[in-house]
Amino acid sequence: MRTLLTLACGWAVCTAVALGDWRQFRGNDVDSVAADAQPPEVLSADTLAWSADLPGRGLSSPIIIGDRVYVTASSGPSQERLHVLCFAGEGGAQLWERQFWATGRTVTHEKTCVAAPTPCSDGQRIFATWSSNDVACLDLDGNLQWYRGLTWDYPNASNSLGMSSSPVVVGETLVVMAECDDESFTTGLDVTTGESRWKIDRPRKANWTSPVILRGQSSDKDRVLVQSSEGIVAVDPGTGETDWTYADGASTIPSSVVDGDVAYVPSHGITAIRPGVSNPETPEILWQEGSLAPATGSPVAYDGKLYLTNSAGALTCASQTDGERLWQVRLQGPFSGSPVIAAGRAYIASEKGVFQSVNLNGEKGEVISEHDLGETVLCTPSISGQAVYLRSDGHLWKFGK
Repeated sequence: MRTLLTLACGWAVCTAVALGDWRQFRGNDVDSVAADAQPPEVLSADTLAWSADLPGRGLSSPIIIGDRVYVTASSGPSQERLHVLCFAGEGGAQLWERQFWATGRTVTHEKTCVAAPTPCSDGQRIFATWSSNDVACLDLDGNLQWYRGLTWDYPNASNSLGMSSSPVVVGETLVVMAECDDESFTTGLDVTTGESRWKIDRPRKANWTSPVILRGQSSDKDRVLVQSSEGIVAVDPGTGETDWTYADGASTIPSSVVDGDVAYVPSHGITAIRPGVSNPETPEILWQEGSLAPATGSPVAYDGKLYLTNSAGALTCASQTDGERLWQVRLQGPFSGSPVIAAGRAYIASEKGVFQSVNLNGEKGEVISEHDLGETVLCTPSISGQAVYLRSDGHLWKFGK
């Protein structure tokens, strides 16, 4: 292992999550839900607070820490220039930008780009990853703490279509998936130094899913669910040891979602599983519903219901109890990003840039508003307080207060 740069961090890691933070892909608990937020009901020019120019493309979502918004981008003829940018939540002024040269492969499919993974944070550091398998750790003011070039360490860890798995932080560990057709692995990096705590070999098949978190009764019981074409493994983030395995296959594009002790896995449609009691190494299958087939976006579990978008651009609502379909509403799709939910409303943007809000209350879903941004959008929105954030190919957008 080669750590390119390590700087000592002189603070104790704070694990408390500030109210309004949205610290990683699909939120703090990777579930796409902001329970206490009140973003605007209507998305329009009147509720647009600000937009800010971005220096390059990106599929990554913004993350919000306190009163700051962080986002990544990639630029250059070969997308070899990597960017991390910080904006003020109030007013949208750019506070700082850091740039790096990619050390790994930057070839991607034309639809995606190198800045596909969403960064994450433990509240005191920003962890940014790119399709090139570069990993940068900065403090909240943009000072570099350490840098890892995982393709430098593992030269065959690459994907000709581009990597897009977003990392997650659990305790003192940053979990990074680098799963591909060749040197496929998932690793846990020390948040302070960037050194590998553990590395596990994974199925040799291209995989664009992201890890999710299964919370335990105490923080030392938290587990990371790592998904692949073979299924799901529950990994101890501190040691890399596997607790249990669901081995009946799963999608390599939409990721799972967890609500309580139940994981809803894109497998045979949707399969609901939870850790086994009689046999701890094999999870219990609660139900399977083949008619629930998420496309690119990941499902969301909210208020006893499961929400997902299909390839036809429809938002489907199903029961979390048994997978029964309750209603379906047609939206302006198709979608690459996933829906996010707050205050009984779903927010999602189509690939053509139509940002939509949907009322989830009542007997069926109802489209509240549609706002055309006029730019390609391939990311998942982020929610904080009274605002919802979104990035397009050229801009970062804030709607609400």
